Amino acid sequence: MVGLRKDAHAEESAEVEVLFANLDKMRTLTKKIQSSMSRLETSGRTVQDAIGPVYGNTQKLQTTNNNIDRIINAIDRVREPLDMRNREERIIRSSPQRVGLSEYMASIDRTRQALRDMKQTNLKSNQQAIQELLSLLQAGCRQLEDVFRDVLREGQQPIEPLNFLTKGVDFPRIPSSKASQLRSIHSYVASSAAEMANGAGAGVPSTAQVYADIRGQYMTYSLQNLATAAIGTTRKQQGEGTYKRGDNAIGTYTQGLCGVFCAEYDSIRDIFDQDEWQQVFMLTCQNALNAFAATLKDLDRHVKDNLLSDCYLAYEVIEVVSASSLELESRTGASDVKQTMADACKPLRETAKTSLNMFLADIRNRARELSSLPQDAASVSLTGEAMTRLQQLTEYLAPVTSILTSLGDGGWSSPNLAQGGGNTPNLRSFDVGPDGKALFAHYASDTIETLMSNLQMRAHAAYRSKSQQGVFLANNMAIVERMIRESQLERLLDSAQPKIEAWRKKAVAMYLDTWKETSAYLLDVQYTNRGARPPSTGAAIDSTAVVKSLSSKDKDAIKEKFRNFNASFDDNMQRHKAYKMEKEVRTMLAREVQMFIEALYGRFWDRYHDIDKGKGKYVKYDKNQLNAWLSNLA
Repeated sequence: MVGLRKDAHAEESAEVEVLFANLDKMRTLTKKIQSSMSRLETSGRTVQDAIGPVYGNTQKLQTTNNNIDRIINAIDRVREPLDMRNREERIIRSSPQRVGLSEYMASIDRTRQALRDMKQTNLKSNQQAIQELLSLLQAGCRQLEDVFRDVLREGQQPIEPLNFLTKGVDFPRIPSSKASQLRSIHSYVASSAAEMANGAGAGVPSTAQVYADIRGQYMTYSLQNLATAAIGTTRKQQGEGTYKRGDNAIGTYTQGLCGVFCAEYDSIRDIFDQDEWQQVFMLTCQNALNAFAATLKDLDRHVKDNLLSDCYLAYEVIEVVSASSLELESRTGASDVKQTMADACKPLRETAKTSLNMFLADIRNRARELSSLPQDAASVSLTGEAMTRLQQLTEYLAPVTSILTSLGDGGWSSPNLAQGGGNTPNLRSFDVGPDGKALFAHYASDTIETLMSNLQMRAHAAYRSKSQQGVFLANNMAIVERMIRESQLERLLDSAQPKIEAWRKKAVAMYLDTWKETSAYLLDVQYTNRGARPPSTGAAIDSTAVVKSLSSKDKDAIKEKFRNFNASFDDNMQRHKAYKMEKEVRTMLAREVQMFIEALYGRFWDRYHDIDKGKGKYVKYDKNQLNAWLSNLA
């Protein structure tokens, strides 16, 4: 074992010696490498110092070459629009008819793009070229405007709207092929105008103005005959009475105007952009709207000259213009056009306001001017005419209630209506709802009150007898009630019934005033302490016993009462028959007299009819005879 261990140590010692020998060799090699690196570093530094300046100059030359190339490219880009301008000028200075519309618009498109590119360079040297391109683009737009104008005028002839209205067919529009061509031209002109404006407000495109001028003239000429007819049908012939709905052609005029406008709006939609529709539509309609306003002014002058008879024309104009303008707005959304139509109607609306006050004033004036009243207490024509006016107002309920709403409750009685504000009605103001009906009922009630109060004052001055005054008022009141029942007034004047009932009662009371004198003779004095009380039940009265119990003086008084009653009764009967009464008045007054007299006479007759022992010297009528006479009053 010891020997083996010695051999192992000997072997390990030999290996260590070998490692140390290799380590010495490596140290020697490292020193040689370090020496070589130092020499290489010194050589590299020498080379760098020699080559550095040459490399730097080479880089500067490369940068310079790149900058020169960029300048050459920029010069080429600057020269390119200038070269292009010369090419496009030959096309644009020519005419679209010669080179073809498509090629001409393509040239405009290229010119517009060149102008846009040149503006982006922002070089001062390009300013002259930019101005030249702008001038070229303007010339091109003018040429396109001429084409636009020629295409628009081609085949355009005014139409006769009445033919389309009577046949119920749609009004003509610009054909789709022509509209497509016009749309392309407008698009190029509008885009060019925007480019030339350089972001500033370009205003109305020139093609839009051209369209408005040409088509506006077309619409004005097309509607001219209808406007003339509306003026012509206002001429009144001698003896003509109150205006009737449809006597004037204003309804046809507004229908034709609405139809032509709506068809034109559809054409505008086919040609222009959506944000331009309303502006172009308003410009196009302006001339026709001016002619429409002038027509309404002429109608207004006519209505003012014939206010009492032709104010209904003003109501009809307000009604049809409102309906047409609302339809136009619903189909086109053109609120400006609707407002312009409403403004054109303002003068007639103000005139219509004054007519409501004028009706009341006319009733007062005509009542005062009645030189005499019928001696038979018959009604006067003023009543029927006043109620006819109210009946006619119901035919124009929407515009009338709109006017009443703007005046306010009772405002129709103001003497300064002409100075009132001209409120423009809206859609809600034409809604004949509960408020509008209530205002109409108040106005109608005021009209009836004005009529009856003025007739009462005139009757008081003309008739001495209250019964005659009562019959006169009752007759006129019967006309009022009858004309209410026979028209739309019946469903509108529920709230006026208390006033009507009050006038009826007043007339009856005045008529019965004379009969009160007759009834006074049937009243007697009974002394309950001078004998048995008369029966208060249904028991029969013994007239013989009653008369026997009277003193001579009392008997003479009873005889006188019978004589006076007979004379007064006969006189009133004769007067009653002499009066001319409406059927319902005669029935009503006969009933009132019978209720008033018959019961009193029956009681008086039961007690005292034996005063002349049936000879008829004092007691002219028995109860049955009196009943028969009273029944004959009806």
